[in-house]
Amino acid sequence: MPARRFSEQCEQVRRSMPDVPLAVDERGGYLYERGHLLVRDGEDARLVADTVRGGLADIPGAARRERIGLAGPGNRSGVVRVRVAEPTAAAEDADPAVAGALRAVRAVEARAGRRLASRNHVISVTPNACPGDEPVPAEPGEAPNPAPATAVHHPGPAVGVLVVDTGLTSDHARCAHLGGVHGDLEKSERDAEGLLRQYAGHGTFIAGVLAAVAPHTDITVSNALNDAGAVLESEFGDLLLDAAEQAGWPALISLSAGTSTGDDAGLIGLERFMAELLDHPGTLLVAAAGNNGNDIPFFPAAYAAKGKYAKAVLSVGALRADGEGPACFSNHGPWVNVYAPGERLTGPLTGFDAPVPYVYQHSSYDACRHGGDYPCTCRFPVRSGVLSADGDESPGEPERVEFTGYARWSGTSFATPVAAAMIASHMAAHKETDPRRARRELLSSLRSTAAVAGAKAAVLRPPTWRPVDSPSDEA
Repeated sequence: MPARRFSEQCEQVRRSMPDVPLAVDERGGYLYERGHLLVRDGEDARLVADTVRGGLADIPGAARRERIGLAGPGNRSGVVRVRVAEPTAAAEDADPAVAGALRAVRAVEARAGRRLASRNHVISVTPNACPGDEPVPAEPGEAPNPAPATAVHHPGPAVGVLVVDTGLTSDHARCAHLGGVHGDLEKSERDAEGLLRQYAGHGTFIAGVLAAVAPHTDITVSNALNDAGAVLESEFGDLLLDAAEQAGWPALISLSAGTSTGDDAGLIGLERFMAELLDHPGTLLVAAAGNNGNDIPFFPAAYAAKGKYAKAVLSVGALRADGEGPACFSNHGPWVNVYAPGERLTGPLTGFDAPVPYVYQHSSYDACRHGGDYPCTCRFPVRSGVLSADGDESPGEPERVEFTGYARWSGTSFATPVAAAMIASHMAAHKETDPRRARRELLSSLRSTAAVAGAKAAVLRPPTWRPVDSPSDEA
């Protein structure tokens, strides 16, 4: 992802978390909390704090010795934040104090034989997980894509699906095929001027895709993520546990958020949730592979390639609009299990009661920002946003549109509910109560593949999905 677009999206997250000073690792493609480490509560926290105090001379910008220590209580996810510096809001992108503290801890980790501390990452639908672009108003009369499947009566209860995301837009109930969807409303879907916020409607769109592909589902949407789709890792495990328990650990959890970490070690803040997931074999986590257009592991989706979690997690990449290959933005690699349509899908957003205005934040590119060779969403539709796409010149007048119900949107965020819905449909049709067995049966039955980074990858295409012509073809 180009530096300018990455930095633009980082600013959106910063805006949504004004009380949390954030640092950026541009090479790794992630944000994290300044001045703090994330550590397991108890003995690990004490050991890490003592280690940092003992190495202050080698940690640039570290806090005074008496200020090194726990920064607040832990939570049920079993982690605490350890203060190593006094962060300020007006800060450089990198945080040398956190980097220095981690170096000091590494020697102790080598002796302990396990990881003791990490950065406190930001889990988000942006900049890494989704969206691949900004939503576009659907054309008048344009049908949803995937189209709503014909509801077939299946004996037994509907398949439970939990969407952990931004929540539902306030007018979602006015959309006919969201009638069976329930859950939390968005925390802040419009700004002070009445404009739709950049990632508002993300959870609603996901729920719409699920409901279209798998009508025999009971869909609950959680607003665990803020209006920019972001939350600190230290809080996310606790929120996931609460949402899963309140939903009764349903058959499927659809999660379109995450982060890369700079390595393949996973997330300390999700260890307790992942352990609980293993203890609930009747639940499958379906997670987005992310939109960096690279093969760097993205968590929690990348847990799909880690032995003990492999059966409990399905990682999903995105196919491009014609379904013939991966979308330019989709992450890929051996840790991605399957690809599903995720570019230019059409689903419900907002504006069902009255038109809702939106101003684009990002300008389009002259060429694909990920090096793709087809008419992708980086280039089309052509538009100017509030923020410049390349940073060299100011953009033209920002484009303003109105949403009146449905929109086109792209990202692995939306490929994920396609995959989750196809597993739910398989469960309903075959009277299967085990989502992990259903996942195995469905994937083993696939005959369709796509070439991804020189290898054949499994592909899920729902029956009601239709390929979308490229903009040049539509012209």
